[in-house]
Amino acid sequence: MPKNMPSRAHSRPLTKQRRIAAVAGVAAFGTAALALSATVGHDGTVTTGAPATAAQVSSGLVLENVKGTVTGREAADNVKLDTLAARKKAADAAAAAKAVEAAEQKQAAARKAARQHSAAQAATRSTQRLDIQPVAAKTYANNLDGWIRQALSIMKAKGIPGSYSGLHRNIMRESSGNPLAINNWDINAVNGIPSKGLLQVIPPTFSAYHVPGTSWNIYDPVANITAAANYAADRYGSIDNVNSAY
Repeated sequence: MPKNMPSRAHSRPLTKQRRIAAVAGVAAFGTAALALSATVGHDGTVTTGAPATAAQVSSGLVLENVKGTVTGREAADNVKLDTLAARKKAADAAAAAKAVEAAEQKQAAARKAARQHSAAQAATRSTQRLDIQPVAAKTYANNLDGWIRQALSIMKAKGIPGSYSGLHRNIMRESSGNPLAINNWDINAVNGIPSKGLLQVIPPTFSAYHVPGTSWNIYDPVANITAAANYAADRYGSIDNVNSAY
């Protein structure tokens, strides 16, 4: 070994600057040895792969990539959550609108039923009023014209044929319009059953052809006319066909 050459076993003392540089180098090397390229798995966890280079670690490139991937996943998840929330909101709104529509339809049906009920009640009240209103009986004059017209009304209701002129003609021939007329000289009178009334009806004929609803008094003008017309209809087809004693 040449003289004046320092021995290798004796290293030069480290200056302050050298110590700082050495520490920084060790730290960088340790970080490079421990750093791994990170990836995000399907379940959202971060896994490590190949070791990152010192340059990547020192520049923060690997961490930035991991951060960017995680941030992208979070953004996608947020979009999905927003989409689900929007769908739920739309479904809730549709359900609410359907409920409102159903309620409106129910109210409309209730109003319609109420109107129908009111109309039915009004119709019932109207019918009841009509039922309780007394029917005014038609009045007829108490003379030959009135007796004939009243008799014709009853005959029409009972289906007995005859006309005003047919009744009037036979009445004038038989009794001259006197409701109390009586025949005391013909064969009927001889047999004890004289003809009586406007149309000169004998008592047995009056009883046999009496029209229900009229008086049983043979001298009653309307009862006498309707009974005689009923007999003539049975015997001759109608009082209109009678032109002489019958």
